[in-house]
Amino acid sequence: MLEIIASPDDVIALKIGGSIKGQELDAIMDRLDAIMASHDKVHVFVETHGIAGLELSSLPHYFGRAMPLFGKLTRFGRVAVVADQAWIRVGTQIESAMLPFISYRTYEPDERDEALTWVFTGIDPNEG
Repeated sequence: MLEIIASPDDVIALKIGGSIKGQELDAIMDRLDAIMASHDKVHVFVETHGIAGLELSSLPHYFGRAMPLFGKLTRFGRVAVVADQAWIRVGTQIESAMLPFISYRTYEPDERDEALTWVFTGIDPNEG
């Protein structure tokens, strides 16, 4: 299941769950490519629900599309991941440690509104 969430032009916001299919990965990459074509920085909001797996046959094609992003990592700004599964949050924290120049935050499902506000505006509603 993939749902694109309405967001500012420089944000890719999506909700994903279940078993992730190749066409969903393509839709995400298409949206990301479009944002990068018109903005210097892209911000990311991902909300996951019950991730059950990934369609393995889609990985070679996806990796081919994702590899050029390694040269564009400095173009990523705020990244918020709202996950109902602890392993997703832990994986995001590991990724954040490997990419310290990207501002990552992980959230529990009940913190979704705070995550959206932070990614969309850069304002942390829990500060000051």
